Amino acid sequence: MLILHGWGGSDYPHWQSWLASELAKDYGTLSFPLLMHPHHPNRHRWMKKVKNIMKTFSPTTVICHSLACTLWFWLCNEGEVEEVQRLLLVAPPRLDCDIEIIKSFFPVETPKRLFAKEAMMVVSTNDPYMSIQEAHELQNFLNIEMLILENAGHINTDSGYGEWPWVLEWAKEGGKEAAGVPV
Repeated sequence: MLILHGWGGSDYPHWQSWLASELAKDYGTLSFPLLMHPHHPNRHRWMKKVKNIMKTFSPTTVICHSLACTLWFWLCNEGEVEEVQRLLLVAPPRLDCDIEIIKSFFPVETPKRLFAKEAMMVVSTNDPYMSIQEAHELQNFLNIEMLILENAGHINTDSGYGEWPWVLEWAKEGGKEAAGVPV
């Protein structure tokens, strides 16, 4: 399993850090790399790092949060990643985000192929980086399942997502079966 953080990283108590530690307890094979300069990210450097990880680690599952979703879209558009079994996109930002410090990631085209046999997106009704209407449009274009969380903000520590049993169940049991688990 490969867990990719977004802008600023996902240090404890973020749900991605919690998830990595929970999976490691059961001797799960995972990679949760700190991407170069997480507070001042550079798309080209992040892409190079993730491509190297994909080649050497060969994950079957990839879990992306926020800017990592955009990074995955860039990798897909480039077409140089191997297909994974499962992909989880959590709180992707809108495709034309205009925040200056992360401008090298935007705009990004919606990929025609996600390089995943199974993909799911998790969004919030009040995410400041993507409206629910934009989320529905992205979901329709990607033709993937979507879980909508009510008032979960950007689905990060600030919105109360440290321990998140649903994502652990999804990671352990597999995508569609876990979709019915309470969030």
